[in-house]
Amino acid sequence: MAITAQEVNKLRQMTGAGMMDCKKALTEAEGDFEKAIDILRKKGQKVSASRADRETKEGVIVTHVSADSKTGTLLSLTCETDFVAKNEEFSAFANTLLDLATSNNATSVEQILALPFENITTAEKIIEMTGKIGEKIEISHYEIVSGEAVVPYIHSNGKLGVLVALTSTSGADVEEAGKDVAMQIAAMNPVAVDKDGVDATTVEREIEVGKDQARQEGKPEEMLEKIALGKLNKFYKENTLLSQQFVKDSSQTIAQYLDSVSKGMTVAAFKRISIG
Repeated sequence: MAITAQEVNKLRQMTGAGMMDCKKALTEAEGDFEKAIDILRKKGQKVSASRADRETKEGVIVTHVSADSKTGTLLSLTCETDFVAKNEEFSAFANTLLDLATSNNATSVEQILALPFENITTAEKIIEMTGKIGEKIEISHYEIVSGEAVVPYIHSNGKLGVLVALTSTSGADVEEAGKDVAMQIAAMNPVAVDKDGVDATTVEREIEVGKDQARQEGKPEEMLEKIALGKLNKFYKENTLLSQQFVKDSSQTIAQYLDSVSKGMTVAAFKRISIG
């Protein structure tokens, strides 16, 4: 049967699919819009399956902070090429997913994918977008931070995002201090807020590495533990946020910088995600 341009445009408005794809779907569905939508979805599923082994090293990171500034979220939507990542529709879709997640109090990627999106699930909508764009798309990270005051930071290329939660912020310029610390986290990639936050596996690994290095340097066996603990303390100083030298003023640590902004101010938690 003949498919009119108006029908094609209507289906395109309904689905966002390309004109030729819409025309082919309508022709195959003999003008039935519901069937045509299913055909387009199936095409998306086919494209998604065929690209399942592709790597998604490009994309965009978006952030949201609650009205009271006590909860922040980061979401990364990834794709295969920088061309798609810079597309306005792709960025808008990432923000739509984040809005959906925060409005439904989702706490994981799995929960986001199960949420209803229009008349389908979010997972199915991502499959549709895969078919439309022609690249593998996935939510690679979703992080939440809560605290007295949460400050977000997105690096200029949109591929690195940070959330930092500050405490004891009374009288402080929270936005400026939070951004300074978030930029520190972006640049230096600390493993934890302080040494108490470093997981046991990392501590054990650093001790063993320290012992091996000392052993190779010919140090006495009875001295290895002490030397390794010394190296572990250096690891803490260089790799935990509050002990790191402040990149904007190396004469003080992050802990000292925050205390100078507001007595007792510190970092309760942070999250850092990157693409690529």
